[in-house]
Amino acid sequence: MNQSFLYQTPALLIVIALFILMLVFNKLGHLLKQSHIKKDKFIANEGLGPIEGSLLGLLALLLSFTFGMSASRYDERRQVMIEEANDIGTAVLRCDMYPDSIKKQLRLNFKDYVEARIEYYDAGIDNGKISAAKNKTEQKSAAIWNIVMTESQKPENVLRSQQMIPALNSMIDIVTTREETKNATVPESIFWLLFMLIFSASFIIGYSTNGKRVNRVLIYGFSLMTALTVFLILDLDRPRRGLINVDNTQQKIVELRSLFKE
Repeated sequence: MNQSFLYQTPALLIVIALFILMLVFNKLGHLLKQSHIKKDKFIANEGLGPIEGSLLGLLALLLSFTFGMSASRYDERRQVMIEEANDIGTAVLRCDMYPDSIKKQLRLNFKDYVEARIEYYDAGIDNGKISAAKNKTEQKSAAIWNIVMTESQKPENVLRSQQMIPALNSMIDIVTTREETKNATVPESIFWLLFMLIFSASFIIGYSTNGKRVNRVLIYGFSLMTALTVFLILDLDRPRRGLINVDNTQQKIVELRSLFKE
């Protein structure tokens, strides 16, 4: 999948640029205010209270909305991975219903299938490795399906097939669901709107500052906390990169290896 420009750009680089530009826009707003004061000294006593408050409120609302969106997607990815681990585990355990000869074939293919799903996560953002892992997943699931379908034609396997086929369907379907949750990120247009609001708010704050001296503690504090919030949103929205990941959840699939120990 072709990811957006923002997705391809490291989050740390984005927030550093954001922090610097916030300070620049704040300075530009302050300089513009000083320029207007020189032309009309009465402007110094005029404020932008309602406008400033409305813009900051809108910014807070969009930050909250974007954070909620990225957090919900992160949680959804975790839930899907847990569901996949459960689906695979259920299907593997149902191999025990078959005679030893069939059971052995199924378990060998399931073992390779589990390794393919582990490789899929370990591939990180390497598209080549991701594609290879997806191809291996499809090959192994097809091999398992063919064995089960062949055995389902035998009258003595009717009950076994009724138990195994739904488990296989769930295991195969969850692969598509997981791929889609991986690709479901916050739309880039929302981030651009968020950045525009941040820069506008910084400019208005700078313009609203009365006097020649600026409270740098407040300006730097506002810029830093806003940049850190955006960093957290970006990090949550990147399932295969960043500080916030789902490594612990992936262990549920890695632990499936224990099912194949003799």
